[in-house]
Amino acid sequence: MPNVFSIVLAGGEGKRLMPLTLDRAKPAVPFGGPYRLIDFALTNLVNGGFRRIAVLTQYKSHSLDRHISVTWRMSPLTGSYVTPVPAQMRRGPHWFSGSADAIFQNLNLIGDEKPDYVIVFGADHIYRADPSQVLEQHIASGAGVTVMGIRVPIEEASAFGVIETSAQDPTRITGFHEKPTDPIGLPDAPDKVFASMGNYVFTTQTLVDAVTADADATDSKHDMGGNIVRDLVESGDAAVYDFSRHVVPGETASDHAYWRDVGTLDSYHEGNMDLVEVEPAFNLYNDRWPILTWRQPLPPAKFVLDEDDRRGRAVDSMVSEGVIISGGLVRRSVLSPGVRVESTAEVSRSVLLNNVEVGEGAVVTDAILDKDVVVEPGARIGGDHERDRARGFTISDGGIVVVGKGGRVPA
Repeated sequence: MPNVFSIVLAGGEGKRLMPLTLDRAKPAVPFGGPYRLIDFALTNLVNGGFRRIAVLTQYKSHSLDRHISVTWRMSPLTGSYVTPVPAQMRRGPHWFSGSADAIFQNLNLIGDEKPDYVIVFGADHIYRADPSQVLEQHIASGAGVTVMGIRVPIEEASAFGVIETSAQDPTRITGFHEKPTDPIGLPDAPDKVFASMGNYVFTTQTLVDAVTADADATDSKHDMGGNIVRDLVESGDAAVYDFSRHVVPGETASDHAYWRDVGTLDSYHEGNMDLVEVEPAFNLYNDRWPILTWRQPLPPAKFVLDEDDRRGRAVDSMVSEGVIISGGLVRRSVLSPGVRVESTAEVSRSVLLNNVEVGEGAVVTDAILDKDVVVEPGARIGGDHERDRARGFTISDGGIVVVGKGGRVPA
């Protein structure tokens, strides 16, 4: 196996996920019950056999650093490690000014490891991928960088960095455009485009040379996609990996090639809802490629009371350890560890993070409730945007109401 070093970019501020990112880094945001967003990228690297990983952090990183340190311990006997690397200002008294600058300021890590190839992954996407398959194509192609690309409808191109390829060589990138308004469809599928997944495999010297040159460019935004990849495309040194042909052990037909950027409140909510389908769009029950995380030492979930007007039930939902549904009803929702739902309460199409309390007779609809939120008995949240906005709660563009950590919903 070639000598490979992995870098996970986890320094983003995550403004579009406010208030979930009010006091935590975006990659530390809980997702799907017991997981954190960063667990998906780290799982893919570790399951794929790449176990020398540096996680570059910056904003509000304490909970993220702690999660990595507690959860992602590797055996030093095999040279394996996952380590958080905070912004150290090695290149001067300034923070990371972009994802490319984050790598430039940490070139000492690459110098210490002396890898042949460097895998660079984002930290806030939901997907399964075996990086070894991407590395194999990268080595065979001889390109300086290989970008993981996913096919999306052409009408969605304005939300992504879009990759253009040629009909003669569908793996070679001929153009890269950041959120284009007039995209060109793929040669073999004119109604679709390749969207960059924000994941890259670099030949080491190519990466070092590219970020070093970019650091001196005064007009650069120091972005991996918009600057580094674009420059390598212009020099003819960039290739694309078509994620649609990717195969992960244990995948199902319904979750083949699933990838979601959960950078907004609506996409975060939709991503959680993808988990609760009868045939989920993203299947957490794949034991051949399990999503890894730290599990709290909590007892199994419990459903209590069996009376006509108060019966503990959860339908089309995911219920984590430590949850007690005491005579309430939960529909199409994700309940994180330690949640309590009291008698005659109803929760629907919602995401409840750790230790949320839903009081007796309360109603929660189309909502995201951060950790330790208390919904008072008889209170209602969701379904009435004017009422919820007047209370100071956040309403997403798609109509999801969000209550920040430790908030209280009055009756």
